[in-house]
Amino acid sequence: MTARIHESVIGAGYRGDSFFKVRHGFAQDFSAIPEGLLPPNAKQESIIETVDASIVFPELARGSKKKFKAVNIAWVEWVEEPNGFFTSKFSREKMNAIPHLNVERHVPGFILYERYRLHTNGIDNRYGVPVELFRIGEKLPTGREEDIVETGVARPLVFHIPYKSLDDRWEGVSGVEKIESLLAAINDRLVQIDYILWKHSDPTAYGPDDLEEGDGASVRLGGKYIPVGKEDATPGYMVWNSQLDGAFKELDYLLGMVFQMSETPQWLFGTTLAGDSRGGSGTSHTDSGAIKARFMPILAKVNRIRVHVDKAIRDALWTAMELENFANRGVDGFESYEPIYPKIAWNDGLPVDDKEQAEIAQIRTGGKSTLDVHTAIKKLDGVDDSHAKAIMVRIGQDEKDAMGTVTSSVYNEVEVVE
Repeated sequence: MTARIHESVIGAGYRGDSFFKVRHGFAQDFSAIPEGLLPPNAKQESIIETVDASIVFPELARGSKKKFKAVNIAWVEWVEEPNGFFTSKFSREKMNAIPHLNVERHVPGFILYERYRLHTNGIDNRYGVPVELFRIGEKLPTGREEDIVETGVARPLVFHIPYKSLDDRWEGVSGVEKIESLLAAINDRLVQIDYILWKHSDPTAYGPDDLEEGDGASVRLGGKYIPVGKEDATPGYMVWNSQLDGAFKELDYLLGMVFQMSETPQWLFGTTLAGDSRGGSGTSHTDSGAIKARFMPILAKVNRIRVHVDKAIRDALWTAMELENFANRGVDGFESYEPIYPKIAWNDGLPVDDKEQAEIAQIRTGGKSTLDVHTAIKKLDGVDDSHAKAIMVRIGQDEKDAMGTVTSSVYNEVEVVE
């Protein structure tokens, strides 16, 4: 789940949106196994998985720009049919690829599956790339046992995670939209600097008309050569040094603006890449409180993104529990339980000073112990319960050997002398 959250947030950073879907079934795809066979120990379970945002099409509730009444997952599938236009690589049989539209419509309490035939309808070049267009044709059988599946959950099984949200639209705002012009300007500056350096890599030379080497051979130069006599005017060349310096300064300024508009301190990566270097490298603080205060801009950005992630993940986990209970009703051996809306404890990822935390715990508890020996050994040595118990047994034996087998009361015995 942690890896999926990480991937979805990265994708939402340049797309603007991410979607999670909850389903009940097999985690592994068994479609390649011959019909009637099933791997051992295969069982169905509630699964939370990501969905490509480019194939998700929500439907807004009437009068709302944020609430969904249904969520459609639709994608184009090319199905090969014999006697077509091209030859299959494996069977050498002429095949024809026919486009089909698969629709998975999620509404509260149900999932509706549909399938349509598509017909090509030209190419759209409005966005700078060729986008193939289709016209939806006749409805086809889906090949499923049931086209309407009851979920037992009073909400769609698809959950939306916007990267940054607005109140006038449901689509999220990516982190790239506001810096696209800066990225284009940075690319232009890099191209211009590269062109200037290439232009001056082989400069034009000038000198006497009879320039020769010691053996009488003419001097060979990489670039062009302009012969100049005594009475001729010395040719000049436009100097680009100032323009090149200005290009580098503008490049640094643009890079600094990218970091600023992205709410990302430059020293977050351990160094200052461009622009103002007064912020330092970010590694001069050792106190966790000082580090947290210095990381305040990026922490504020993370907390804003976490608001949407926390809501969607908790709803998905809660829905997964409800779906598991509904799908396993009447199944022998399954014990139903009451789904509980979860609470997630998020970490900010900043380094924690263990000594500082121990001192705080000591102050708050009035010097009382907050950690047993068994847990301390597990945390410090990174071992499991069995190894920790073995270490504690050896520690007890060392203490017994150090103290000896004679108790201290032997020194209190009084010898009676007659």
